[in-house]
Amino acid sequence: MDVKISGTNEFEPGSDAALTVIISNTGEVGTKIIQSDVVTRDDVPSTARLVSIDLLENGAPVKVKTDAQMLGSIPSGTTVPATFSVTINKDAQPGTYTLNANLKYRYLYYAEQYGTDAISYTYKDVDELVPLKVKIKENMQLEISNLKADSMNVGVEGYISMDVKNVGAETGHDTVIRLNRADGSAIVPTDASSYVGEFAPGDVAHVKFKASVSNEGEAKTYPVLVYATYKDTNGKDKKSDTETVGVEVGGKVKFEITSEAGSFRPGQKGNLVITYRNIGDTTAYNAQARISAVKPFTSNDDTAYLGDIAPGESVTGVYKISVASDATEKDYGIDTEIRYRDILDNSQISDSMKAQVKVKSLGNIGDIFTNPIVLTVLVFVLIIAGYLVYQRKIKNNA
Repeated sequence: MDVKISGTNEFEPGSDAALTVIISNTGEVGTKIIQSDVVTRDDVPSTARLVSIDLLENGAPVKVKTDAQMLGSIPSGTTVPATFSVTINKDAQPGTYTLNANLKYRYLYYAEQYGTDAISYTYKDVDELVPLKVKIKENMQLEISNLKADSMNVGVEGYISMDVKNVGAETGHDTVIRLNRADGSAIVPTDASSYVGEFAPGDVAHVKFKASVSNEGEAKTYPVLVYATYKDTNGKDKKSDTETVGVEVGGKVKFEITSEAGSFRPGQKGNLVITYRNIGDTTAYNAQARISAVKPFTSNDDTAYLGDIAPGESVTGVYKISVASDATEKDYGIDTEIRYRDILDNSQISDSMKAQVKVKSLGNIGDIFTNPIVLTVLVFVLIIAGYLVYQRKIKNNA
C-alpha cells in the first residue's frame, strides 16, 4: 500500500486547505493454483480490506479538521483518494513539516482447504504510519493595534487610523496597506489605501484612512477588513491574509431647539430668537441655520451664522420676521435646519426641526398687562399721577 499527497504540498500560514492523499494498492498475486481439486477462493491476498486512513498532525503547525475516513476494499492496481480539511496555523514558521497518515487495513494472509468443498481464511491486520511532507511558505502576516476612529459618526465622513505590524516571515516590497468594507457594515472606505513600501518582518507602519458611515447606520461597532498587497523577492504579486477589526461609530450629528416659543401679534415685525443645542457626538463646523418662513410669516433675513458647535454646546440664531395682519391667532411651527461641515470639510445638513411661534393679539386685559411696552407706559402714568397728587396736597396745606 502506498500513500502520497495529490497536488501541491505547499501552504500559506493562516490558510485553509483541502489536502488530498492518494492510497494505492500496488500488490500482486505471484502464484496461481490450477489443480482441479482446489476450491476456488472468494478472496485473494492482494486485496486490502476494511481500509481506513487518518491524518495525524505529528507536531506540525497544522490543524486537521477531518476525522478518519473509511475507504472499504482496495483491490490490487487500484487507487482511492481521501481529502482532509486542514488549517495552517497563522503563526506557523516557514519550513518543511511531517504529517503522519495512519493507514489501517487487513489482507488474506493464509487460506487452508478442508476436503474438497471447504476453505478456511486467516487474515492479517496492518496498522502503519506513512510520513507525508508539507511545506509552509513564507508570507506576510499583519497585527493591528492602536486603532482609533476620529469623527466616525452616522451620516458623515471621518478618519480611521491604526498601527500595522508585519508579524510574518516575509519582507514585502512596494507594500500597500488596504482597508475594505465588510459585508453588512455601515462603514464605507473612501480613501482606502496607504503606501508603506519596504515592509520587513517586525516593521510597524502607522496608517490612516478616510471612511464614511451610511445614514442607515447606528451608534455601534462595525467591522472593517485590513490586508496588504506587496511584491515578494521574486517580484511576484502577493496578498497577506485579511484581518477583521472593529471600529466604533458614534450617533448621527443631531440638534434640538431649547428656546421657548416666540410670541408675535398679527401685523408685527420683530426678531425670532432660536437656541440650538448639539446633542450629537461630534463637532459641527461652520454651522449656518436657516428658517423656512411660510404664510402667515415672511422673512428677508432667514439665515443665521452659528460657527462651530461642539457636542453639548448651545448657540443662538436671530431672524427678522413679519407676521401678516390677517394672521390667525394660534400656535405655529416654523421649519428650521442647520447646514454644517464635517471634519473632512464635507457639507452636511441636519434633520429638520420645528421652532414654535405663538401669534396672538392684545385683545384681553391679561395680554395688556403682560406686554412690556404697555407696562412701561402704565408705570410712567402712575408716576406722573402720583406727582400731581403730591403737588396738590402741598398746595392745599399751604
